[in-house]
Formats: sequence, C-alpha cells, structure tokens
Amino acid sequence: MGDTTGTRAVVLGGSLAGLFAARVLSDAYDEVLIVDRDELLGVDGMRRGCPQARHINGLLARGQQAMEELYPGITEEIFADGVPTGDLAGDVRWYFNGKRLRQRHAGLVCVAASRPMLEKHIRERTSAIPNVSFAERHDILGLETTPDRGRVNGVRVQPHGRDESEVITADLVVDATGRGSRTPIWLEDLGYPRVREERKKIGLCYVTQHYRLTKDPYHGDLSINPVASPALPRGAIFTKTDGGRVELTTYGLLGDHPPTDQEGFYRWIESLAVPDIHDALQHAEPLDEPVAFQFPTTLRRHYQEMPRFPDGLLVTGDAVCCFNPVYAQGMTVAALGALTMRDHLHTGSAPQPRQFFQDLARDVIDAPWEMTNIVDLSFPGVAGERTPQVRVAQAFLKLVQIAATRDGKVTAAYMRTAGLVERPESLQRPRMILRVLWNALPRFKGASGRAATSGPAKRGKVAVR
Repeated sequence: MGDTTGTRAVVLGGSLAGLFAARVLSDAYDEVLIVDRDELLGVDGMRRGCPQARHINGLLARGQQAMEELYPGITEEIFADGVPTGDLAGDVRWYFNGKRLRQRHAGLVCVAASRPMLEKHIRERTSAIPNVSFAERHDILGLETTPDRGRVNGVRVQPHGRDESEVITADLVVDATGRGSRTPIWLEDLGYPRVREERKKIGLCYVTQHYRLTKDPYHGDLSINPVASPALPRGAIFTKTDGGRVELTTYGLLGDHPPTDQEGFYRWIESLAVPDIHDALQHAEPLDEPVAFQFPTTLRRHYQEMPRFPDGLLVTGDAVCCFNPVYAQGMTVAALGALTMRDHLHTGSAPQPRQFFQDLARDVIDAPWEMTNIVDLSFPGVAGERTPQVRVAQAFLKLVQIAATRDGKVTAAYMRTAGLVERPESLQRPRMILRVLWNALPRFKGASGRAATSGPAKRGKVAVR
C-alpha cells in the first residue's frame, strides 16, 4: 500500500478505542485506515480479539456524552435497537457493604448495551464515514520510520493467508491495540527509553452468564449492583441488556474467584452481601454457560514522562491505561482520549505526541486512575503505598457512602463523580461536605445526649468502593 496524493492516518486496532480515534482523525486526514487482525465489518457477535465482550462492559455517563458528541444521534439509535436505559443514580440499585443507597435521578444516562451491540453501532457509524476504510485480517508486525528514527511514517503488516509483508505509509500512526500493545518494545528497538509502567496486583476474576427471567426482580430498576468490600471481596452487576436478556457478571478480588460450574456459581451468588440476585435466579433460565475472565493487574504506561518520543505516533485507550474493570472506566476514557486527540488536530498540523500525552494524562487519566487507586488500596491485600492523603480520601469516601444510604442528593453527587461527569473535588464543595457530615455522623436526640442514627443504615463499618 503505497503513497497517496493526500494525507493518511493509520489506526492500529479496530476495537472501540480505535473506532473513536478514527472518527476524530477523519476530520483532519484525507484517508483513515483501520488495521486489525479480526474480521470487523458486518460482525454482530463476539470477536476473537475481544474476549472481554462476553462480559458486562459499562459505558459511564460521561462516556455516553462523549459518544454522542462524536456520533450525534447514536444513543437513540442504540435504544431503538432494543437496548434498555435508565439513570445511574436513580434506576440502579446500589449496595455498599449490604446497605442500599438512596436512589435519586441525576441526569446520568445508562446505555445497557452488551459489548457486541455497542461495538456494532459505533463500527457502523464509523465505517459510514466516506474517508474511513478497514484493512481486516492483517497482522501488525512493526513500525516504519525515517532513517534517523525521529518520525514514524508507516506500519509493516502481513495480510492473513500471504507469506509476504507489506508497508502501509502514513502521516500519523495511532496505536489502539489495547493492553498487549507492542509500542513499548518497538520504541526500545528504535533506541528510545522504555516507558515507565505502573502496575497494581488486584487478583480480579469475573464470571458472566446470561438469562431470561420469568419473574421481574427489578421493580422498575435497570440493574442490581452489590459492590465488593474489604470484608467481603465479592460483588456483582445484574443488569437488563439487549435482546430481552439479563446479564450477570460477578467478581472476586485477591484470588477469591467465582467458580464456572453451574452449581458452584449459584452458591457463589448466594454468598453475596444481599440476596436480591440469588432470589432472582430462582426464576431465571440460563442462556449460556458461565464464562470466566482473569484480570490480575491494573496497568498504566506513563508516556507523558518520556523525554523523547518519535513524531507521527500516538497511543490511546487501553494501550495507555488499563483500569480495574469493575469501575467500568475503560470505554469512557477511550472516548475522552479521542476528544483530546481531536483538540490536537484542529489546526490541521501534525499533533505533537508529548503534548498530547501530557494533556491525556492531566485531563483524562489522572482523576479516574487516582479514584480507583484509593478504592483498590482499601483492600488490605492490595500492595501499594497508603499515604496520609490516600487514607484521608478513603475516610471521606466512607462518609460519602454512609451518607448516600440516607440522602439521595449525596448518591446523585457520588454517581456523577463515579460516572466521570464531575471530578472528585465536586464532593468537597462546602455545602456537599456539610450534607455528607450531617447524614454520616452520629446525631444527638433531644437533651439526653444519646446518639441516634436515622435512615436505613446504622453506623458501623462500611466498605469503600
């Protein structure tokens, strides 16, 4: 694939991060080519290159907003295809340490699509862009550079079924190949420093099964989500999804993993902090077998710290940062990363990689990474430095969660931060702090001075999510 008369951007990887990147690149380049080892076009179901698609993949509220900005009208298209929706704070039944949060609508749109359904709609909208095309069933072998190795100017690929490789020339290459990205190795081979990688062992495994229900346990809610805690490192998400099905993903941390045999799986569900899901499964017809997915460590590659980086190359999505999937931040961060990329393309000039990585870290990754770090470190078995700042944040988050069992406004504010619509600092505004303290701390009743706790949750040990 040789030179063309116009400009070309090549995206490595056709999953969601690659599709989002292609969407913004299509406004700045004459041609955008997505390269992937899988067959993509016309595929509605699971892909070999996306094994996590068998499990719940949550798109947070900020992710829905970003998706809608990139593809106007797509949210309603997805809903018209049989995908249920609701409000993250008002229509989801959240439990923390067995205590139910007070529900309140907060304008946080949930898109309860399965991963294949979501990918299908985003891929269809992306492939409909006239200057976007796909090179399917191609293995990606490495980068091509100028003789001084200062600029990436293409990628070497090998089409399936052929013995010879070929070079696709490019004005810009974007790596969206996910956690297994080989960019760190390629850079070292080109004489660049190895990017610093930050890992945290969480020992996560989750197991998913789909059902049809003969009795409704939701009573108007969209999902039932008991969250893992240090006292019981087991949790679940039990949600309505497309096709009239319900999807159950249950997880365990630090080596406490759900079994995949049916009887053991049901016993595990019975052990969760609340009985709602186990009770519902008494009226459920399994549609498939329980399937497991292992996620031993989180991973962040700090490209923003690199003293040198070749021009003509960007990295996005899970290839930069893999969050604990329990918090459902990956797809949203990929969409926000595409919006950051767009900001670096609007002038028509080639993006400056180091500036892009700095903005991506500061504006997109830092806040959710720190949020999940604070929560992960509340589990004693997770290794990491528990600084005074971390301990203060954990203590405040406990108060927020206690207050949310009594006050729906606190739940709404908390879910706006969890949904990445607001930054965590929004919970520290004076009026919100007062509301949290008023609902979380013991109250005194009358002149007797005896502490009295109101609301559905008594004071005590509450888990940090």
